[in-house]
Amino acid sequence: MWLRRIQNSFGLRQITGETAANLIGRDNKQLLCCAYSSTSICIGLPRKLTKHDRKPMVTSVNELKRESQLVKKQRQTVQEIPLKAPDNGLLVKELVPVAHEVYNSRTELFACVSRVAQSIPIYTCSLCGEVHIGHPPHLIRTCTAGALSNKEHSWKRGGIENILPVIESFHLYDWVGRAVSHNERLQVDRIPAIVELCVQAGVDIAEYPTRRRNFPVYNVAGRIVDYERRFPKDDLRGQGISTYGFWGRKQPSRTNLPDFEPDDIQGVALRGLEAWENMCSGAARLMGKYSVQTCGYCSEVQVGSKGHRVRNCYARRHQMRDGQHAWQKATVGDIVPPVYVWHVRDGHGGEALVNSLKRYYGMLPAVVELFAQAGAQIGEKYAGVMREDVVVPDLEEERLVV
Repeated sequence: MWLRRIQNSFGLRQITGETAANLIGRDNKQLLCCAYSSTSICIGLPRKLTKHDRKPMVTSVNELKRESQLVKKQRQTVQEIPLKAPDNGLLVKELVPVAHEVYNSRTELFACVSRVAQSIPIYTCSLCGEVHIGHPPHLIRTCTAGALSNKEHSWKRGGIENILPVIESFHLYDWVGRAVSHNERLQVDRIPAIVELCVQAGVDIAEYPTRRRNFPVYNVAGRIVDYERRFPKDDLRGQGISTYGFWGRKQPSRTNLPDFEPDDIQGVALRGLEAWENMCSGAARLMGKYSVQTCGYCSEVQVGSKGHRVRNCYARRHQMRDGQHAWQKATVGDIVPPVYVWHVRDGHGGEALVNSLKRYYGMLPAVVELFAQAGAQIGEKYAGVMREDVVVPDLEEERLVV
């Protein structure tokens, strides 16, 4: 109010507007105001969910209630409910090339990570499992499993499994078939969830056969009616295939791995970062059509229209659910979890990150951080969590920061 009275008394508002219009022109006046009004976007760092927290739901509870009421009303009347692919058992033809691209990108990503990890060390905490990329490991006291007095990490050398954890899912021979029961948990193969998603979307793998229908199924009063014979005579996909359980699984073939230059680490990092982006974006497109379920309290994932019935959930309040999972719609981060690590900037001087300056540091997914330290350029997608625009002060200067 006082500022407005002063401007009205001395006419500063009119003088400023006329002066700006005369100096820069009335057409460019709006552009100058927009340039000065632009602000940097501040994104909070990702945090780990505690054992008492539930994963955020993609679909709201009210919308789920409306959908269940609509399904209940449709089941009361005996009529055919039209189904679209892939709910009717058929493939989505325009997503078959996407599934092959995701599968090939995953193979190339693991090959690139294996090559870059030979030059850049990976550390993991033996107590809490936190990961750090590069040498030396950080000194930030964020260990949740160690001593409560100092919360310091106990570092050891890690590997690919620490930055690219594999989330497995039960392999389904029939997409619209029944769910896996608790007694069948040792009889059905478990494969990576991203691979199972690609298989159900059109990728054929000899070790994991799946049923490809020529005719759709129908939904009549809530029941699936399949007029196609279960095992047609011309279906020879399963001939000559040996069944493998999780105790005797075949090793992946090394013939399709990409070739790299022996000394071009930066080129390998660029290819790996591109493969990571293609895999995540392609998986998001596939999950827009093919349903993937995840437990709201643990990391269990099931690719399919409904979750399995295996009672192996040991998360919070599992006794009240008799070990059953609290299924909800999954996201890309559930089948390809990004393990976030502290970001080490270029020109850091090889010094370890300290605990007193942790509010100035940024974070990145471990795979992206590995490729960034190998020389790959990170896009604007991670600019908010990297915090490159934040100046990290010295330890003496940090005491003067208000």
